[in-house]
Amino acid sequence: MAETSHHKSKRPSDSAFKQQRLPAWQPILTAGTVLPTFFIVGITFIPIGIGLLYFSEQVGEKIIDYTHCSSVESPKKLCADIVTTNNTNATCTCSIQFSLDTALEGTVYMYYGLKNFYQNHRRYVKSRDDFQLLGQLSSSPSTDCEPFRFGPSGKPIAPCGAIANSLFSDVLTLTSKEQSKAVPLLRTDIAWPSDKQVKFRNPPIPAGQTLKDVFKNFDKPKMWKKNIWELDTENPDNNGFQNEDLIVWMRTAALPNFRKLYRRIDHSVQGFTTGLPKGNYTLNIKYNYPVVGFEGSKQVILTTTSVLGGKNPFMGWAYIAVGCICFVLGIAFLIIHIKFGKSATEVINVNPHTSYQ
Repeated sequence: MAETSHHKSKRPSDSAFKQQRLPAWQPILTAGTVLPTFFIVGITFIPIGIGLLYFSEQVGEKIIDYTHCSSVESPKKLCADIVTTNNTNATCTCSIQFSLDTALEGTVYMYYGLKNFYQNHRRYVKSRDDFQLLGQLSSSPSTDCEPFRFGPSGKPIAPCGAIANSLFSDVLTLTSKEQSKAVPLLRTDIAWPSDKQVKFRNPPIPAGQTLKDVFKNFDKPKMWKKNIWELDTENPDNNGFQNEDLIVWMRTAALPNFRKLYRRIDHSVQGFTTGLPKGNYTLNIKYNYPVVGFEGSKQVILTTTSVLGGKNPFMGWAYIAVGCICFVLGIAFLIIHIKFGKSATEVINVNPHTSYQ
């Protein structure tokens, strides 16, 4: 008896969805529907752009470039020449005088800015050990950290990788000439709370030991001048992988020109309660970070914020540009439609016998 074979059909079930019989609506693009869209976008985007520009202009900002500042010890020499990539142990101090013509009112932040520094390079971004940064120390860090995985002594590096090795190390302070005192700066609450609470953790510290004891079997990164347990001598809790300067740096920038939050002005101190007063100031720099080798530059940015964040006129101009383009196109298409257009009824009733005009 011949065996009967049954093959399951691959045909979709006979449903409106699978057989594509669902009701559909296909709009007919006519002048009556397209032209109002152009005008609505133009009339809407232009005021939005003006509003964005207004809020951006409310942000006070002062930028000081200190890439080529002269050494205090040797005024004829530039710190950039003294501190080079091949001489990481060199030290240099310099100062720059500047003035604020108008006070920076409100909460004032200090950023450092780097130019021509490609933190978005693929190998650079990968060069880290996330398990290590979570406090799970190992004698064999991730191979992604090469060639910054082990130190000269053969000990593993903590934190390992190219990102941590290139940590920004300049020390920046401000002095007010009018008040004859240093501007109070806070180095806490500068990192994202999610980063400090979730992504970065110090390893467990056994009873009777310190953070230094935990890291005694690890080397510091090659470019670092300080050990990881002494990054912040004023705030012991701001050391190790919980150091906020390290956390801010480890969040890599998307573009080669970027700024990162360095300090906050302490507005609880008398004289700075309403912001940063206008007057003459001195920017004091312990110049440690080499940038001339890759044709980069360094800046200090003092800035306030608005309800929309920092100073960024690009979005405002972008909205205005798009709105103007749409408005101009709307007028152009309207003129064309009035002179050469046909009504919707004429378009719908077109047939093979309709004369071409």
